[in-house]
Amino acid sequence: MNRFSVIYLLRKQYHHIYCSTHEEADAVLANLLTKEGYKPIGVYDAKTELFFWEPIRQHQYDKSSIGKQGKLGDQIVRIAQTLRHHDEANQGQANSISQLLQADLPELA
Repeated sequence: MNRFSVIYLLRKQYHHIYCSTHEEADAVLANLLTKEGYKPIGVYDAKTELFFWEPIRQHQYDKSSIGKQGKLGDQIVRIAQTLRHHDEANQGQANSISQLLQADLPELA
């Protein structure tokens, strides 16, 4: 199961990478820090619905007011959930289309 999502910005758009474990997600996050153009945001845990900011962002988050922390937390969790939902919806469509094409293959041959 892909419980974790590493959230990052690339070309001003949010993206994510699925990971099975928190350790794997931390490794992916660290790797993104070394890639030009990638701005790692943190790790989302879909089971607990918690978000773990990357260290520099965590420091900035900790310095924010309680109100701003709540707003930022809600915003990033919504972004992570939307990315995951979008992938799940597209995966379902891809499977349906491929299943339809496979069902039609014998007739085309």
